[in-house]
This record gives sequence, structure tokens and C-alpha cells, in this order.
Amino acid sequence: MATEVVNTSASDVAPVISTIVLAFASDPMMRWSWPNAHQYLAVMPSFVEAFGGKAFNADTAHCTSDRRGAALWLPPGTRPDEEAMAKIAEKSVTPERLEEIYGVMEKMDRYHPNEPYWYLPLIGVDPSQQGKGYGAALLDYALRQCDKEGQLAYLDSSNPRNIPLYERHGFHVVGEIQHGSSPTMRAMIREPQR
Repeated sequence: MATEVVNTSASDVAPVISTIVLAFASDPMMRWSWPNAHQYLAVMPSFVEAFGGKAFNADTAHCTSDRRGAALWLPPGTRPDEEAMAKIAEKSVTPERLEEIYGVMEKMDRYHPNEPYWYLPLIGVDPSQQGKGYGAALLDYALRQCDKEGQLAYLDSSNPRNIPLYERHGFHVVGEIQHGSSPTMRAMIREPQR
């Protein structure tokens, strides 16, 4: 049976955030930022809200019908809440790490397209369900809309294990993002497909 993907409703916000928090529990960039498990669990829900939460209001937050996978897409012209992200970082990371995080964020901005694009800041699947097609279903659901509109899609892959999935969906690496002791992220763009 195919995985059903739906737009989130107000009652889905907390389950979607929880799914994404679980999905990123071993993510190289997130755990470099918050290496202590307690700290990560305390901070990550607010970070998810700041980084991708505008998708809930834009009706561009998607989840599988069983809430085991979720994707927060920001439509063209919509940016993460960078001020909230900075406040979270200032309160939760060491001063040395904070400088490196700001360096990473600055480099991330350099790769964003100049023309209108859909941005995928966060996509994740409950670790107990990974490898079952949830991520592919979530990508397919949103990318159909990008293709229909003839719009670019963009993401920053913080986990090298996910790059083959993104490549299968038409994304290609356009640059590497790394600063100080940070892990390397890959900036990826997908041209609209007919």
C-alpha cells in the first residue's frame, strides 16, 4: 500500500515536531550543535518551530497519514525565523560553538537561489520507520507542486546518508557548507521537471 501524505492540521503540529525531533536525533549537524542528549531534546522542538514552523501557517507542512514522517516546506519568499534561531543558539550553545554556527548560517545563505524557490529546511522520518519509503513519499508530494508551478526546490542536506534519496528525486549538489569544526552540509537544488 502506498504511503499517504497529507497537509497538516492544527492537531498535527505537536506530533510533526516530535517526529522531526526524533528523526534528527543522530543528525551530524544537529548533534554537533547540541551534543548533550538532554540539551538536544530540550532545545530541538523550539528550533524546529523557528527553522521550519512557518510552513504550518502557509499550509505547506506535510506529514504521512500515520504521522511517522513529516516535511516542512517554505514557499517562495518565505524564510526561516532567523532571529528566533539566533536566540535559541545564543541560549543553548557555548560561545565558541556559537561563532561557528553563525559561520555555517552565513555560508548557507550564499547557496540559496536568487530566483523564487521552494525551501525544504526540515524533513524527517521516525527512526523506527526509516527505509520504508516515507521520505520518498513526502518528497514526491511536494515536488509535484514545484513541477506544476515550474519552481526550483532547494535544501541543505545535513546528513550525507540522505543525499542518494535527494538525488533520486532530481536534486544535485551545488556546494559544500562547512565552518570551523562543523560537519559538512551539502547545498542541493532541483530544477522543475516536466
